[in-house]
Amino acid sequence: MEQLDFFDVPSPCVGCCQVNNRGYCKGCYRSRDERFYWQQMTADQKIKVIKLCRQRYMRIMRRKKQHNISQEADVQSPQQLFIFDDIEKDRI
Repeated sequence: MEQLDFFDVPSPCVGCCQVNNRGYCKGCYRSRDERFYWQQMTADQKIKVIKLCRQRYMRIMRRKKQHNISQEADVQSPQQLFIFDDIEKDRI
């Protein structure tokens, strides 16, 4: 039996709609299909997509951190706040 959904899962879109080299949105980390079919997804599917987005975000942040350590970049650019920034702070 499926549980009733009283509240819709909000879209993770942050209004930064650009695609990275792997085809994921740079703002919310959803794939093209995940963005396109968001309105037709069930709440469970949306939650699964958000978990996938979080995993993608964490993987990208680890790569950036490793790259910055190896390059020791002197110049820091301002960063946009992303939907998972609070998760990264919790892990540090």
